[in-house]
Amino acid sequence: MTVKESVLNATESAQQAPAKLIIASRESRLAMWQAEHVRDRLAALYPQCSVEILGMTTRGDQILDRTLSKVGGKGLFVKELEVAMAEGRADLAVHSLKDVPMELPEGFELAAVLEREDPRDAFVSNDFGSLAELPPGAIVGTSSLRRQALVAARYPHLVIKPLRGNLDTRLGKLDRGEYAAIILAAAGLKRLGLLARIRALLEPEDSLPAAGQGAMAIEIVSSARSDGVDLRALLAPLNHDATFRAVTAERKVSKIFGGSCQIPLAAFATVSGSTMRLRAMVATPDGLRTAQGEVAGSWEHPEFLGEQVAILLEDQDAHGILEACKQEAAADTGPAAGQDA
Repeated sequence: MTVKESVLNATESAQQAPAKLIIASRESRLAMWQAEHVRDRLAALYPQCSVEILGMTTRGDQILDRTLSKVGGKGLFVKELEVAMAEGRADLAVHSLKDVPMELPEGFELAAVLEREDPRDAFVSNDFGSLAELPPGAIVGTSSLRRQALVAARYPHLVIKPLRGNLDTRLGKLDRGEYAAIILAAAGLKRLGLLARIRALLEPEDSLPAAGQGAMAIEIVSSARSDGVDLRALLAPLNHDATFRAVTAERKVSKIFGGSCQIPLAAFATVSGSTMRLRAMVATPDGLRTAQGEVAGSWEHPEFLGEQVAILLEDQDAHGILEACKQEAAADTGPAAGQDA
């Protein structure tokens, strides 16, 4: 596309922008940062359009004493936002992509995925510099069965306990001495200017990220608007192609294995030129049984790569591992980890 064509397309989109757009968002500090970031990007693109944020509290934010897999899964973080869009109270919703279920409800779609922030996990502690420094019996907090499995496999002498709540709540629990260390997504800490809280970053080789980790997604209602505004076209400039393709491959793996909060599953893709490298893993929460796979190929076919790495995992009895996870989750009646945040 020539520069002239790009200018003409941008001008046409600007002319089609509505007088107002409303973004639905959870009310946590991180979620609001994300919504505000999208608001500011849209305001810069379409200065004649007023962009507002509708803050909402979701069921996922309210239920903090039980595993998400027992009360509805990750969909609890997006359902109320989808209802707001369906009822016409909001035009779009901004999510952390890792919180978005692999199957969207009928009538909804992901219109854009923004450029990914740091996808790595972060080690946060007030007294220790790394997982390797923690003494036997030290308590590590995590919201993720994936992280639990990875830590348990490498450091079986540590005690892993569930950690729920928004980012500030989790940090507060650490500061009150309830945990010797906690594991969080680096992206959220960086977005909120909390880089100093990170004592160490866990490389993907040691802690493979969750599908979509570090990426923000914009969800819309699929049906055409009565006013003729094309939201897909309006949001297209915010979409980062390499990130979109990478997370498509990751989410395909998760979808094949029924990706939910009760499955310790990791999937992470990187793009170099036109080549995509996709790594994935499933494990039992204790880290004793794992299946791992890696494929590389054209970035033009991300879902195919997801299918190929899933075959590698299936050859290592991934379904047997995940069935064991589900049975363990069904037998567990106490609080447990859920949100991979």
